[in-house]
Amino acid sequence: MSMSVSRLPSSLWLAACLGAAALLPAHAHTQGVQPVPQNVVQLSASGVVEVPQDFLTMTLSTTREAPDAAAVQSQLKAAIDAALAEARKSAQPGQLDVRSGAFSLSPRYSKEGRISTWQGTAEIVLEGRDFGRISSAAGRVQGLTVGQVAFSLSREERARVEGQAQAQAIAQFKAKATDIAKSFGFADYSLREVSVMADEGGMPRPRMMPMQAKASYSDAAPVPVEAGKSTVTVTVSGGVQLR
Repeated sequence: MSMSVSRLPSSLWLAACLGAAALLPAHAHTQGVQPVPQNVVQLSASGVVEVPQDFLTMTLSTTREAPDAAAVQSQLKAAIDAALAEARKSAQPGQLDVRSGAFSLSPRYSKEGRISTWQGTAEIVLEGRDFGRISSAAGRVQGLTVGQVAFSLSREERARVEGQAQAQAIAQFKAKATDIAKSFGFADYSLREVSVMADEGGMPRPRMMPMQAKASYSDAAPVPVEAGKSTVTVTVSGGVQLR
C-alpha cells in the first residue's frame, strides 16, 4: 500500500527536498546557459569626408487672396500652370527637374468671427545638379517669388562619398583592433559583431530669401545661388574577440 508524500516523516521529506535542489545546477547547465564571454573588446571608428554640395532645390511660390475660395483656387491654378510651362522649357532630367509643390487654401476671419476672405499659396519646385540652369529658369518665371533655396548632395554623390568614408572607417577599425590586441598581449583578433552607420551633416542647408527678392532683378536675370559643403560620416562599431 503506497504512502502519500504528506505522510512522509519530516526527516525523509527534508532529504527529498535537498536532493532535488542538488540536481538544479546540473539541469540548468543542460538547458544551454552560455558562459560569460572572455577577452572581448567593444570599439568604434569613423571615416569623415567633406565635399561640396552638388544638388540644389529651389522653391518658388505665389499667394492670392479673394472673397471667394473658388476664385483664389482658379487664380493659383493659372499662375502655377504658367510657371510650370515656363520652367519646363529648360528642364533636363537630373540637371533640372520641375514639379509642383505645396498648395494651401485657408479662410481669413473678420473681427466679428465671419470669413472675410480666402487666402491661398501655391509652389513649384526646381531641383537638380545644374545650378546655372535652375537659377536662370527661376529668373524667367513670372508671378512667383523665391521662397526657399536648399543645397544637399545628389544621390549619386552621396553614395560615392559614403563609400569613401566607409573605407576609411573600416581601415581605422581594423587598425585600432590590431593595436588593442597587441597591447593586451594577444596575437590577433576576430570579429564578433559589427554595425555600420552613415550620417550626412549639413544637409539640407535651407536659405530663406525675402519674398521681394526677385523684384531687384530684371525679368530674365538668374537668381544668385552659392552652395556650401556637406560632411559625410560613417561609423563602424562592434565587438572583437582577442585571441
